Parts: sequence; structure tokens; C-alpha cells
Amino acid sequence: MLRVLLVCLLPAGMLVGVATPSAGDPAPRQVAFSRWEGGPALRTGAVKGLRVKHGALVLKKPSKRRAYRGTTYDVGTWTSSPVSTGFGFTQLVASWSAATPKNSWVEVRARLTSGSTRSHWMVLGRWASSDKHVRRTSVPGQSDALGRVDVDTWKAAGSADTYQLQVRLMRRAGASSASPSVSFVGAVASRLPSSAPAVSPPGVASGVVLDVPRYSQMVHRGEFGQYGGGGEAWCSPTSTAMVLGYYGRLPSPKSYAWVGPRVDPWVDEVARRTYDVSYEGTGNWPFNTAYAASRGLSAFVTRLRSLSEAESFIAAGIPVIASVSFSNGALYGAPISSTAGHLLVIVGFTATGDVVVNDPAAPSSSTVRRTYDRRQFESVWLTGSGGTAYVIHDAAHPLPASPGNW
Repeated sequence: MLRVLLVCLLPAGMLVGVATPSAGDPAPRQVAFSRWEGGPALRTGAVKGLRVKHGALVLKKPSKRRAYRGTTYDVGTWTSSPVSTGFGFTQLVASWSAATPKNSWVEVRARLTSGSTRSHWMVLGRWASSDKHVRRTSVPGQSDALGRVDVDTWKAAGSADTYQLQVRLMRRAGASSASPSVSFVGAVASRLPSSAPAVSPPGVASGVVLDVPRYSQMVHRGEFGQYGGGGEAWCSPTSTAMVLGYYGRLPSPKSYAWVGPRVDPWVDEVARRTYDVSYEGTGNWPFNTAYAASRGLSAFVTRLRSLSEAESFIAAGIPVIASVSFSNGALYGAPISSTAGHLLVIVGFTATGDVVVNDPAAPSSSTVRRTYDRRQFESVWLTGSGGTAYVIHDAAHPLPASPGNW
């Protein structure tokens, strides 16, 4: 169970927009997403010991080394220019796409400012696609006067005005090849009201339901305690696996041969590849999108402001993984009565605008498909996680036009 943290035409790497409150809205949902993707965007950052090759950051001539868990690594660093959101934001979540061959890994950090005060560099994730040499992890215990890191999310003590992202690429010292690479890094900054807006009207995806395969997390209960133990703990990787299956990008049988003869063994593999050793769970948001990106897809974490925005993705053929939380009776028809945090897949909408989902908390794959009342779902999503979503897509399904949060 996940804890509650929680196509733009502008040049990549620039702020792409801020929510505009509607007339009479006392609590606008302020969300701004920035991305750096491909050679031109990544070259706008400051680099040390790196170069841009084939649209990705790779190690060049590292001049710095660090020791980590008994191994010495060559280090290269990319740092973005400061990003101003145009509003005082209270939370920040980063995303990235990286390849980490052999004994290599990446670390993503953020530094925030509020007025004349600047925070320390805060680690938002240490990522490796394999767990053979370096186990991916969040870093607990990070805080200063401006805020703290809650697993994968920076949370402000008050609010912040600007941020910078930094990516550090690391390879075992002395290795002459097999550099890690980063082709995309981005972040969503937000300041969210405590209440949901009035329910959004049905829109462009009314009557559209995508053919997303259905997997149940509950059939994995008790499996592989070293990766969270399945069942209630695997809503996030099960949702991610459903979307990978939709695009035909599930892991190969060879990669999950270690699982043995189990139901939907690819779900166990996704759980292993998204497991956060410090958090002791598979619900780390950017770890899930980073894994999806490693399967040849584009993937990131953002926050949406309404189901109308989710509809634009469904109309484009892109399912959306949403984080919800709700109390007893707040979401009729759900397979669980309440939750402090849960991931599921929005796969479509009925003709009247209700939400069609693949809910992995169902007891079996045949009962995963559910329909939830639009008003109830929008409330438990927007108030539960601020509208947090994993957006995962392929080249055949480009992103719809963005109002500033993807």
C-alpha cells in the first residue's frame, strides 16, 4: 500500500505553464512541470565530467570520485539552471530516464530557494536498474530550514520560489566503458488546496475505454518478502505492469525466470525493479516511472488538476496511473473499504463520464475492471494525493497538448 505523500511547444527544459484559476475559484490548483530531454535541452545545464552523446548525458573524463558502500566511483554532474514556477510551491517530485549498465548508477538531487534562503542539496533518489551492485533507495532524514524529503517528495516548511535539479552519474572507478546515461530529467512543482474543486464535466473521452490488461496484486500475497511481500504492498508495480502490458513492453521471460511458476510472474519482476530498500516498499513514484522508461517508454510523474485532464490522455490512447486515498464509504464499489494510499489505472470513461479503472486491489484478474462515480473518484484522487499520476506512453501515442503540467 502506497503512503500518501504524496505536448508542449515551448523549448524542452523551460517552464511550461501554471494553472490559471477560473473566475470565483478561491483555491486554484497550481502545478508546473519542467523537463530536460534530448541533446539541446540537456546542454543548457552545467556539466562536470560529462558530455551529451546521442541525446543523453554520459561520463566523459570524470575529475571527481566518491566512495559508496565500499566501492569507489567516478562521478560526473549535470546541474540545471534555476527554475521559477511563478508561485510559491510546497512540494516537488522529480522523474528521470536512465540506463545503468554493470556497476553504475545515478543520483537525482534538488536544491530549493525561498527569497534569499537556499536549501541544501536534497537527494530525491538513488537509482540503478539492477540490484546486483547498488540497490536503489531513497534517503531518509533529510531536512533543513526550508523543508524535508518524504521518500520521493520534497515538502516545504513554508513555500519555495525556485528550484534546481542535479543529476550525478556514477561508474565504478577505473572502468573504461559501460557509462550510465540519462536522457530525461524533469520535475513537477505544486501548491495544492486542501479541498477538491467542483466535479469536472465529462469531456473528450466519454465512452472511450482502453484495452489495458488486468492483473491483481492480491494473487501475489506472501510472495518475496525481500521485495515487499506482494498483496497489499504491490499496487504500484502491478499498475505499472498493466500499463507496460498495454504497450507490449512487459519484461522478458528470461528476466523473470527467477520468479518460478507463479501467476503473472512479470508483476514480481516489476516489484523487484521498483523496490526502494530504505522505504522498504515498491510505491516510490519515480522509481516506477524510471523502470517503465527503462522498458523503452517515455514516463514521468506529474499532478493533474481534474479528470478532464485525465480524459485528454485517454482520448490520446494513454492510460493514466493515479494515486488515491479514501476513508470508509468514500469510493463505492472499491475492492478495499479504505486506504491511506493506493495506485490504480484509469483506463477510460463511460458515456456519462464515470471513471473506468483497472483496480489491482481486486481479488482476481477477472474482477480488476471497475467503474467508479466521477465525483467520488475525483475527490479521493485530488484530495488524496493532489492528483498524482504516472504518465507512461510510447512513440505511437504522443502526449496531448499540455496546460503546463506535462
